[in-house]
Amino acid sequence: MKSSDNVKPLEQRLATIQQQIKKACDKVQRSSDEVTLIAVTKQVSAARAQAILDLGVKNLGENRLEGLLEKQETIDEHGVNWHFIGNLQTRKVKELIDRMNCLHSLDRLSLAKEVNKRSTKPVDCFVQVNVSGEESKSGITPQEIEGFFEQLAAYENIHVIGLMTMAPNTEDESVIRHVFRSLREIRNSVAAKNLSYAPCTQLSMGMSNDFEIAIEEGATHIRIGTALAGTEREETE
Repeated sequence: MKSSDNVKPLEQRLATIQQQIKKACDKVQRSSDEVTLIAVTKQVSAARAQAILDLGVKNLGENRLEGLLEKQETIDEHGVNWHFIGNLQTRKVKELIDRMNCLHSLDRLSLAKEVNKRSTKPVDCFVQVNVSGEESKSGITPQEIEGFFEQLAAYENIHVIGLMTMAPNTEDESVIRHVFRSLREIRNSVAAKNLSYAPCTQLSMGMSNDFEIAIEEGATHIRIGTALAGTEREETE
């Protein structure tokens, strides 16, 4: 299925984001090839998701199983990498496990156990870390990292490629930068252990309002929703 609806605005948005990615990378002497853009399509239709795919973005992020299944039933999935970025209930793992390429929200052992049980092959995962300490955010604490990774060794189908976090919703750049920098330092300490099941080389951090800071602090995966895909309300206007 091809969609031409709102292609021009999407083209402009994508071009702007790509320019911002390059600018942020240039600032810290990184290559923009090191950054994976994930289009978060949780607030838009399958038609809008298809239009984004038609522009060459091949990584889509969803935070609800139902939303992911709906889009997979409708769009042309050839070459698409599906990223599940929301809180995943253990009871829904069996429905999702064969339909995603990467899980960004591994935050508890019960979930690791269920993923390990339901999958027939290693699953790429990001361990979600609540660096800011906000009660409204999921994730293990930085203090729990070492013990958590030791316990993950028991699950042969868990392959931790990196860490994920979300910064506080604030305009204080220093606070945001501190959260992202802290996650990078934690990542470095885990990677230094050379764990076969957890190479932990990647960083999933940065969204529409703070992805440039995240890139400057080492993000390898940025999750962009409204700045690229917009909202469902926009589609109907």
